[in-house]
Amino acid sequence: MTIIPAYDLVNHLDLETIEDNLFRGECLDIGGRSVFGGQVLGQALMAACRTVTGRQAHSLHAYFLLPGDMKTPIVYSVERIRDGRSFATRRIVAIQHGRPIFIMTASFQTAEHGVEHQTAMPDVPPPDDLPSLLDLKRGMAETDPERFQGKVLRELPVEIRPVRPANPYLEMVQPAVQQVWVRVTATLPDDPDLHQAALAYASDFSLLRTASLPHGISLRQGTVHAASIDHAMWFHRPFRADQWLLFAMESPSAAGARGLSHGNFFTREGALVASAAQEGLMRITPEQ
Repeated sequence: MTIIPAYDLVNHLDLETIEDNLFRGECLDIGGRSVFGGQVLGQALMAACRTVTGRQAHSLHAYFLLPGDMKTPIVYSVERIRDGRSFATRRIVAIQHGRPIFIMTASFQTAEHGVEHQTAMPDVPPPDDLPSLLDLKRGMAETDPERFQGKVLRELPVEIRPVRPANPYLEMVQPAVQQVWVRVTATLPDDPDLHQAALAYASDFSLLRTASLPHGISLRQGTVHAASIDHAMWFHRPFRADQWLLFAMESPSAAGARGLSHGNFFTREGALVASAAQEGLMRITPEQ
């Protein structure tokens, strides 16, 4: 069993400027069949941030149109829709092989003060008391080496510690609720744009699986086709993506071969800093 080290997320999100409003990002393989959706979310947000001054992103809404080719860079075209007194709006299109594979709209706002409230953080064990997802996968490989033969375990640039660990290769029926602690493994520069892009990257790891939990869907089932359809995020308060954040998720519905999940990010002190929502394809085909 081979362990592949984590790549540098900072450099991965540092896009090449081709010309005004046009950027290019490299693709990296983290073990999926196509480009990881979180990569496109993070890079698209960074592209938009490159065209905005004096404002921070407060929301983004995106659609995944086509699977990304991991062997080809992605070009991000940014359209400056509006620059107002307080808000700015950008439309971002990710392009490969001359075709859009992803579109996103992001909104930015100057800092303002106003009324505040938030939902309460769930009462869960701290991350120091929990094993990492990579350690759990190593344990699965040791107990079932035949299934993992010839495969590799990749160290992700984001460390994930599930509150209630479950083996994704077993067909277990569970409530449509899960919580995971997440943080970027490397120390990030003091750049709020980068921390938001890193959290957008991390937000795509667990949402779709939340919608599959009540249905006993296992990763070893060859009859399941799962893919992200859309993704939205809202940024509420300042945070650091290289410090532990609790991602508390639930899925209110699955229907029409689609599952909807949403979740909140909390600091260890209980501050709600961001929210995310995603609808994903969960198509189960009959076995031949």
